[in-house]
Amino acid sequence: MSLLQEERNIILNNEYVDNFDFAEVEEFVKNASKNLFISHNFKTKNKMLVQPRGGFPTYNKMFALYEFFVDADVDVLPCTIDSNTRLNDYATAKKMLRLSEENEVDMLNGFPLINHGYRTARKMMTHFDRPISLRHGTPDARLLIETAIASGIFEIEGGPITYLLPYSKNFPLDKAFLYWKYVERVCANYSKLNEPINRESFGPLTATLVPPCITIVIQLLEMLLSLEEGVKSFSVSFSQTGSMNQDIVMGAVIRKMAKYYSNQIGVDDADIHLVYHQWMGAFPMDPNFASQLINMSTVIATMVGADKIITKTNQEAAGIPTKEANAETVANTQYTLRILKGLPNIVDKEEEENLTAEVMAIMEAVFNDSADTLWRKVFNSIKNGTIDVPFSPHIINNNEMITIRDAKKNIRIIKRGKVPIPDRCFEYEKAQCDLTKDTTSIVNDIIHDIGIMQ
Repeated sequence: MSLLQEERNIILNNEYVDNFDFAEVEEFVKNASKNLFISHNFKTKNKMLVQPRGGFPTYNKMFALYEFFVDADVDVLPCTIDSNTRLNDYATAKKMLRLSEENEVDMLNGFPLINHGYRTARKMMTHFDRPISLRHGTPDARLLIETAIASGIFEIEGGPITYLLPYSKNFPLDKAFLYWKYVERVCANYSKLNEPINRESFGPLTATLVPPCITIVIQLLEMLLSLEEGVKSFSVSFSQTGSMNQDIVMGAVIRKMAKYYSNQIGVDDADIHLVYHQWMGAFPMDPNFASQLINMSTVIATMVGADKIITKTNQEAAGIPTKEANAETVANTQYTLRILKGLPNIVDKEEEENLTAEVMAIMEAVFNDSADTLWRKVFNSIKNGTIDVPFSPHIINNNEMITIRDAKKNIRIIKRGKVPIPDRCFEYEKAQCDLTKDTTSIVNDIIHDIGIMQ
């Protein structure tokens, strides 16, 4: 028995898992409909896939949500997991699920997949014959991913960096790398049985003035960590920055760099996709303005050439959106995509060259770390500030990099901390900003820039 299988036996020997049958699950994956695999949809559907967000605690409400989405012509269904499960607190999730079922009041903010069990969940996840994407935010997702795949969920979002630095303060980063290595290996093994399990990184990070070079570097590193374990379908992603030009530049650079670095580690047979998140920051309270913002995001996603867009709703500023609002956004986004044809191809060579130089300088510094494995190099690079995510709550993050918007709303680096931004690039970044103001005025500008869409 391999070490991985020994670990799987331990993970799945859990009081909240009802007799996990490895052989039965393998046979299920082997014979599953190809329509359930987003990797298959990427290859066969000649369009940008549309995916909303959403998750309810009870089976019946989740089923009703999926019916709404299917009626709105959704391409990818979401399965957003509740926050107790994200923290591996299955006992509380079980209690809250029971209260939700007994009182018809949602006591959880998502679907407690492990408590429902894969045999029950599979009935729903396969019923609609469409791919389902797992959205969770879990540093230790080993049990969750085993349950998800056994249920028929063949797209797994997350990673050791993107599901830790934006969400957690104290969870050990080195443990997160090892837990996600397990996830990558399980996904890679199941991918041999049918279409590939798609892994997707979470590009928005803190969604708060994160500069493009940091977003792209983290996307590339999570991609490489996944590919080196054998994953054959991976999606890099980022969210709307607030500048249309910067988004288009990011799309061009991240595609180019993903291909370059995957080839550098000798992987040329993996499919790499690009996912674009509609605005992830604070939304305007006015639902009409929110709808305009969402529509603009769809236009930008088209100009970026995204393979999938993840939608928001015009209720974001008011609370958790209803299923009706989610379905409305899906229908509107599909409509906009249908009428957007023949958009001009915009190229900004100066910005692309500057961003490419920044990304390659940081990647080179990571690779030059003396550690013996990639994950240790990345771990050390976050610990020593080579990689620095603005506004991350995690204690290991340096939080020395400072960013601000220029007059064209691009996110610019005005203090690089320990991030090895080349001098030429750093001077270019600062030259786009008005730094003659006093410190108080610059701080006020940063606060304004964070809430720019409100």
